Amino acid sequence: MSKELIRLADCTMAFDDEVVLDKINLYINDKEFLTLLGPSGCGKTTTLRIIGGFQTPTSGDVYFDGVRINAVPPHKRAINTVFQKYALFPHLNVYENIAFGLRIPKIDEKGKKIKLSEQEIDQRVMEMLQVVNLKGFEKRRVTSLSGGQQQRVAIARALVNRPKVLLLDEPLGALDLKLRKDMQNELKRIQQAMGITFIYVTHDQEEALAMSDTVVVMDSGRIQQIGTPEDIYNEPKNAFVADFIGESNIIDGIMREDGVVEIFNRRFQCLDKGFAKDEPVDVVIRPEDVDIVPEDQGQLKGTVTNVTFKGMQYDIIVDFYGFKWLIQTTDLSPVGSHIGIKIDPDGFHVMKKSEYSGMFGDYSSYSEEYEEISDVDYEPEEEGKEGGNEE
Repeated sequence: MSKELIRLADCTMAFDDEVVLDKINLYINDKEFLTLLGPSGCGKTTTLRIIGGFQTPTSGDVYFDGVRINAVPPHKRAINTVFQKYALFPHLNVYENIAFGLRIPKIDEKGKKIKLSEQEIDQRVMEMLQVVNLKGFEKRRVTSLSGGQQQRVAIARALVNRPKVLLLDEPLGALDLKLRKDMQNELKRIQQAMGITFIYVTHDQEEALAMSDTVVVMDSGRIQQIGTPEDIYNEPKNAFVADFIGESNIIDGIMREDGVVEIFNRRFQCLDKGFAKDEPVDVVIRPEDVDIVPEDQGQLKGTVTNVTFKGMQYDIIVDFYGFKWLIQTTDLSPVGSHIGIKIDPDGFHVMKKSEYSGMFGDYSSYSEEYEEISDVDYEPEEEGKEGGNEE
């Protein structure tokens, strides 16, 4: 069983009258890869900074290995941080960048300065170069490295002090798409090789699903759901999580009885239970769980309004009774065609109504965006027009 390493208990963070974290309760296990996921302004970076000691919560407690650490400064915590801007020293080579922190004398519990020998420093730097796959790069100037290599140097510099926890604040944000994917695998490999806790902040849901043991979905300063990537994707707790994690069609429904949900005045078999009879609910149907069939064979019938080729699949927008659905399929159904759809019972996920109900799931705006992109004469409104701030 995993051992708890960090706990946030009723942590609130307010700046003046604005509450950016609202009574966060969270525990993080030793050797876990945990990701704080959410849109800009949701409170994920503030949570990270509280764990790192860069901010003190307005109220609530932070525990590390069972000890309250609210007043412990960052440099006295067994925690290091890698930021999006790596802050490497351009005048030092790779070796000296990694060794920099090791050359600073440490103060022990008795107030005595402890300085590492050059042999110990060399051993630890070379060990880290091996871990981050940069052996042979010791003498390179950091300014000559690629973005991914610079990131690895920053990670090695943070890990060479052997912290128990590494905090990573959107470290892949400055990299191109292919390099980001490569570094996702690399970060997970490094975390497993070092056997320490990684706490990762991102707004990229694909990144979170690919790397994490545990995902914490946040919005408006509150935790919306905690779970494994599979649980978060397959069993979202509310409409916000369903919409933020992957694509979702979210429809108003009524839970008629256990295993029976009604949408568009038609009843469907589902696997969900435990709701009140005739309880209003939100129904999530993932785009990949919808099968297109001939119109006369469909459980529902609709009209294709937009088609976008995505390489491995087509993203098809279908109008069902004025509600736009997204369907992902390898079979092309041209714009204007009338189709039927079938959904298996395990393709429905029924959720309780929440504050997010009715805010997501209709892809009418999605299709309008694609129509604008495909229209060569389309010109977005210039800033400053129609009552803007132009002087």
